[in-house]
Amino acid sequence: VTSVKVIRNKQTSQSEGYGFIEFNTRASAERVLQTYQGTIMPNGGQSYRLNWATFSAGERSSRQDDGPDHTIFVGDLAADVTDYLLQETFRARYNSVKGAKVVIDRLTGRSKGYGFVRFADEGEQMRAMTEMQGVLCSTRPMRIGPATNKNP
Repeated sequence: VTSVKVIRNKQTSQSEGYGFIEFNTRASAERVLQTYQGTIMPNGGQSYRLNWATFSAGERSSRQDDGPDHTIFVGDLAADVTDYLLQETFRARYNSVKGAKVVIDRLTGRSKGYGFVRFADEGEQMRAMTEMQGVLCSTRPMRIGPATNKNP
């Protein structure tokens, strides 16, 4: 394990109920995902909900980055779609996929049914906007559109 981060409420400093663990190797992370997914947490009674995470723009800035992101919006996602599944669905066709993020409701911990995919190559981003329209991810056809910035 390289690092562990528990996400806390800014006002109360209480845990928000989730966090991030960075592993030395992908194999280590995969082993933990397979071993602990769905098992009951000690002293909590709740089961672990584990998922692949991707770095946000702020976190990436401190890491090596290879140029600008070209992002698309992906809607109509099934509830079981994870960051990893969304990323791999696009990476199977486009080599420049840098990552994907399914938006999760902070209160329920469940998918809001949409996410974003980041590309290094603008041409692949543009192709994906048309070529991936209606393609299945899990059990539902995806709705693809341009991503818009929250703070234009």
